[in-house]
Amino acid sequence: MNKVVLTGNDLTLEELVEVTRNHVKAEIDQKAIADVEKSRQYVEEIVEEERVVYGINTGFGSLSRVSISKEDSAQLQENIIRTHASGFGNPLPEDETRAVMLIRINSLLKGVSGIRLSTIELLLEMLNRNVVPFIPEKGSLGASGDLAPLAHMVLPMLGLGKAYYEGELLPGKDAMEKAGLKPIALAAKEGLALINGTTVLTATGALALYDALQLSKIADIAGAMACESSRGIIDAFWEELHTIRPHAGSLKTAENLRNILEGSTYVTHTAELRVQDAYTFRCMPQIHGASKDTLEYVKEKVEIELNSATDNPIITHDGKVISGGNFHGELMAQPFDFLAIAVSELGNVSERRIERMVNTTLSGMPSFLVKHPGLNSGFMITQYAAAALASENKTLSHPASVDSITSCENQEDFVSMGNWASRKVREVVKNTARILTTELMIAAQALDFRMEMEDNKFELGKGTKVAHDVIRNQVDFIEEDKKIEIYVELEKAQELITSGKLLEEVEKVVSLWLF
Repeated sequence: MNKVVLTGNDLTLEELVEVTRNHVKAEIDQKAIADVEKSRQYVEEIVEEERVVYGINTGFGSLSRVSISKEDSAQLQENIIRTHASGFGNPLPEDETRAVMLIRINSLLKGVSGIRLSTIELLLEMLNRNVVPFIPEKGSLGASGDLAPLAHMVLPMLGLGKAYYEGELLPGKDAMEKAGLKPIALAAKEGLALINGTTVLTATGALALYDALQLSKIADIAGAMACESSRGIIDAFWEELHTIRPHAGSLKTAENLRNILEGSTYVTHTAELRVQDAYTFRCMPQIHGASKDTLEYVKEKVEIELNSATDNPIITHDGKVISGGNFHGELMAQPFDFLAIAVSELGNVSERRIERMVNTTLSGMPSFLVKHPGLNSGFMITQYAAAALASENKTLSHPASVDSITSCENQEDFVSMGNWASRKVREVVKNTARILTTELMIAAQALDFRMEMEDNKFELGKGTKVAHDVIRNQVDFIEEDKKIEIYVELEKAQELITSGKLLEEVEKVVSLWLF
């Protein structure tokens, strides 16, 4: 992908990732310019005629009862940035901050926010030249949008605040100058247009969603390897079983598992070795599938939000001014809470498969999958660590959206907590990635033991063989504790997920589906 053209209407999740993580350039579609300029003209007419319109010539929130003179309309917009930038905590990661900028640009290009084209273009240039505002991650209630963090985004545009440039944190003015950009003064309505909306929570949640989509496929690969190491029963994945309960996610997961295990002679059939497997193997289509269905739902909601105007008031294309609640984060808070549950479940079931593999009573293999257990602990504590992450995810999966608190003199009396919902799911995704890393590494070890126990007389599946080879190219079989530092090995294994290499190699030989 060479560039992403922004229209305000058709930005995809994949394009978001290309711009924010791979630094593909973004540009404005020429067709969007006319609507932006018309919307701006309406604002200037309102200012000139001194018609009372919220946020243009009134105060903000409960201060909307206060009228602002024409002469002070520009100062009002600068004031809102200076005082609303009250965030706290660690800065948003670079990719999330870039996503914030991109989503905001795309939203403003819908031509209903009354902002000048030149102001949008400045934000676009900052994005393309990688001027990354310092945005503390905490301080938003998710209604009226992400006011505090978005105000931090705007500060460098005014030569204020802080921003990263070429990896260095600088005063906002210096970062802009080093990038060859000139700060601006805001005009009427622009401060509000830039900071009122769901942009930050959407950015954080959207990138977490993208990573979750990849993890959903990884979970199928890891689960197939674990199942194969136990000589699991493949019959539970047959299509005939799932067509009589035809949830899309279940059908696709079962198909993925059949594709990954194609050609395997390690898998068995009903009553060949046992009548049924434990749920963590037998019910993978139903468990992973439920998460896939949720991921599909959340992706639909995210892509609607990427192409929505979420500020207030809205200036319609025929000049009507509507004060409403498009800034309210509830529409995304609930999906992100749902996403946290879905991803947490992928980690929960993965950790249970880990326990089955390292437990000699359940696996029939040496305790903790190491030769000479006792002197060697092998994967004993890696299971502990995975269990700790799975339990942390359970707490993080408590919904944020059921909480609310009043603010702004009770004018804003029901908020979404969407920003917290998105940050929670970010952590759940990170934790689950580590759990799945652990399962992949342990499953590779278990397969090595299984192959030895069966005198290498069986064949691995089409996909599991590739996955095993990729892991073994990065991480050696662990024979003795004294020869390894397990953290280092886990980091090597995790790189196979974060780089996309494991998924890429497996998908060269088998088809994997999400929806």
